[in-house]
Amino acid sequence: MRARGDALAAIASERFDVLVIGGGITGAGVALDASSRGYSVALVEQADYASGTSSRSSKLVHGGLRYLQNFDLGLVREALLERQLMARLAPHLVRPLPMIVPAFEGAHPDRLVGIGLNMYDVMSMPLRGRRRGRRAQLDQSEAAWSPDRHRMISGAEVSALLPALADRDPTGGYLFYDCQTDDARLVLTVLGEAERFGAICANRARVTGLRAGGAGSDGATVVSVLDGCGGDRLEVRADNVINATGVWADRIVPGELSSEAELPQIVPSRGTHVLLSDGRLPLRAGAIVPVSDGRSIFALPWLGRTLVGTTDATYDGEIDHIRPSEQDVAYLLAAVNDFFGGCLSPADLVGAYAGVRPLISTGDSRRSVDISRREELFETSSGMITITGGKLTTWRRMAKLAVDRLVARDGRVAPCRTHEIPLGAAVDPEHLPRVTGVAEEAYAALAGRYGFAADQVLELAAADPVLARPIVAGQPDLLAEARFAAAAEQAASVGDVLLRRTRLGLVAARDCCHEGGAVARTVAETVGTELGWDAATVDAQADRFADEARAEGIVVPA
Repeated sequence: MRARGDALAAIASERFDVLVIGGGITGAGVALDASSRGYSVALVEQADYASGTSSRSSKLVHGGLRYLQNFDLGLVREALLERQLMARLAPHLVRPLPMIVPAFEGAHPDRLVGIGLNMYDVMSMPLRGRRRGRRAQLDQSEAAWSPDRHRMISGAEVSALLPALADRDPTGGYLFYDCQTDDARLVLTVLGEAERFGAICANRARVTGLRAGGAGSDGATVVSVLDGCGGDRLEVRADNVINATGVWADRIVPGELSSEAELPQIVPSRGTHVLLSDGRLPLRAGAIVPVSDGRSIFALPWLGRTLVGTTDATYDGEIDHIRPSEQDVAYLLAAVNDFFGGCLSPADLVGAYAGVRPLISTGDSRRSVDISRREELFETSSGMITITGGKLTTWRRMAKLAVDRLVARDGRVAPCRTHEIPLGAAVDPEHLPRVTGVAEEAYAALAGRYGFAADQVLELAAADPVLARPIVAGQPDLLAEARFAAAAEQAASVGDVLLRRTRLGLVAARDCCHEGGAVARTVAETVGTELGWDAATVDAQADRFADEARAEGIVVPA
């Protein structure tokens, strides 16, 4: 990724066909889609890439079984096809995950669940494959990964896949497949591909105003931007503006707005997740966990931990930093304890996080859990396009919807290409060069996070033995990754490294925030070597992470 300073200089000096506001998964997707169709593109993000909703998901790329209950079949079908596509385009980032719906006390698995899974199977198939049979020879573009049909499994198989359930002696269950990802790394990978097609991206660049084309602007929209690091103000000229800021979408308001109906009304919905060590809740597959209020949550193996979530409730607090509430944490722990027969408490949590979904108000009083996750497109009288709503899985279709509108408005012939553009390049961990001091388990983690670019991280570790060490003892993440994040991914803070470039701030939050701040200081020193920080800045950055961790609530009090 281009150095941030160079990116800002280019953004301020050039005129672009498209300015994308927002560096989450939707904005990254729009930048990739538009640049791959031949548009000149700039993207600005007010904080760090993926620092909003896009790093706070359940880490699933899935159709969404619960949407079947609401008969939102179109959304499920769309998401399942995108799941297949993402598994092909980014096999190192989007990987199959077995999921279990268990049964107990001699009962057979619920037949209604089986009917739903039958529908899930059918809707995941391309129409051509469905006509010719599941084992038909499909196009190479469709055949990279296709899940096996769901099936019933024995109680012993359930216990093997969900060891935490063994004491409850399950009698059987349904096995089906979805996919899992590292959401923040997916965003960074899509941004990297957008840059490959010529897009210029800068984080910590906050939009403070928009002015429609007038005298001296040559008809371009002039967007005022504040550099969040240097404090400078700059103006960006673009023929088109696409607002992809998610839960902030209704805050980007052109000065000439003629009607409130031209912008969405966002109803934020908070989702909380908690993480436990594998030893406290061992899982080898995902489990759908029923809750006493009629909802279901997930318990999933992720990055060597067990991830539990999510809650879903309307939220009206500030949205720059969202903490997991005590009530949400208690809700999740109660559900897990009831289902797995355990006695887990907040002291068992290794990390936690919360985010808000950008649900779109329909004017009714339905609970947030009942509001559709479909995306919506809005257009102001001056031409600004806003795309919001949706879900992580359907990011590519959301981006396509926005850019299709732009293409139609311009009268261009420029079909979408993102269904055929690989996202990074997968690499076999066995083929990565071995570096003295790098633990063997680190290679698989590097391959899964960076794909072929893992070579560049290992080059840093080979050049400096200190960088071959783990950031947190017992975890595979290397100090070389902190250096790489600052050099090649516009990371400019300890939080950027621990919360989004690696995920240590989630999976090892207590270690990262241990009294004394040793981990934060080590990361600050490593990043500072690349960015030229003096000792006082290193101290300030380590302290800043402690403040950020408290604001985000990643450590739940025992």
